Amino acid sequence: MILKAFKGIRPTTQLADKIAALPYDVMNSQEARIIVKDNPYSFLHVDKAEIDLDPSVDIYDHRVYEKARDNLNYMIDKGWLKQDKKECFYIYKQIMGEHERTGIVCCLSVDDYLNDKIKKHEHTRNDKEQDRINHVMYCDANTGPIFLMHKAHKQIDKIKDEYMKNNQPVYDFGSEDSIKHIIWVIDDGETIEKLTLLFKEIDNIYIADGHHRAASAVKAALKKREDTPDFTGSEEYNFFLGVLFPHNELKIMDYNRVVKDLNGLSAEEFIDRVKGRFIVEVHDGKGQYKPDRKHKIGMFLLNKWYILTPVNGTFDENDTENNLDVSILQNNLLSPVLGIKNPRADERIDFVGGVRGLGELEKRVGEGMAVAFSLYPTSVDDLMDIANQGKVMPPKSTWFEPKLRSGLFIHSLK
Repeated sequence: MILKAFKGIRPTTQLADKIAALPYDVMNSQEARIIVKDNPYSFLHVDKAEIDLDPSVDIYDHRVYEKARDNLNYMIDKGWLKQDKKECFYIYKQIMGEHERTGIVCCLSVDDYLNDKIKKHEHTRNDKEQDRINHVMYCDANTGPIFLMHKAHKQIDKIKDEYMKNNQPVYDFGSEDSIKHIIWVIDDGETIEKLTLLFKEIDNIYIADGHHRAASAVKAALKKREDTPDFTGSEEYNFFLGVLFPHNELKIMDYNRVVKDLNGLSAEEFIDRVKGRFIVEVHDGKGQYKPDRKHKIGMFLLNKWYILTPVNGTFDENDTENNLDVSILQNNLLSPVLGIKNPRADERIDFVGGVRGLGELEKRVGEGMAVAFSLYPTSVDDLMDIANQGKVMPPKSTWFEPKLRSGLFIHSLK
């Protein structure tokens, strides 16, 4: 893999905790307006710039991207964001409870993406891609890092550990969701060279989260080449921003489902149909049912929890893609029983990240949804196996925590 150091644009130490923001795609515009109400420094003013325009303005209107560009320039002009004078790597450590992970912030090669050395496991949507392409082109920058992983490498881990031990972090703060964020600047040429050479030995890396940002960064680069065949501007357009974590430090949480109706069936008829594909048991334990192993699915219906176990023949153990619990649920219940053929587009289904707990599923059913399903998390190994085979997972198969913060590193394309 080709890694490149870059002159990061990043917050002053005093403002890092105020500027750092959740990714643009984990909230809607209304939620973002509330978040930034008392915080003019939030990077959401760049990543979701519609919050500074009248709510009647479409989120894909050119005025939104112009506002994003203007807000970014304003933050730089005010000195809230400053650019490093040297090309650097950065170490980004996140702590959520007892879970810790430490990644390298760097630039990755557009050509490695095109040559499939950077593996994907998810389809992207054209409208969402075009949104971020516009954002990149107007801002002339990658403003949100892509979350990637690589097979754990002892020498890379050792370099990170030694650097953190021997150097002071530039940022050390907690976010509103009780996540600790600690960042070091690697401006030492020898350390950068060592890491660059070690990553050259790694054949593939994997997108964990941020498929739309990655695809958009690459397509923006290709558009720049296409529009200006003799383009001799910044070579930065050949690279995009990412954070690389070792696979054994990642935590995937469950990504659960709620459905609005039973597709015209009564509860009794629905359960009878489900019994054709699953063994259905009433959960006799107290409280909610959180699956503790693969191929056990929880179902909350009429204020009662059930355990669904797929019967023999409903999936192939040797087919990694259809062996996922999200696939088993989709192929054997959501599609044939509830009529949800395309979960990406069907408005009858919604998805709830595991970080919100199973109480959120009960709450949603209490508010009018008909049924909820709790799932065992997809494994990191399954993700890599599917990506290596060039296949994709069903929508909303993985929920990674903690979320990377935007605004802490910006890769200028100028």
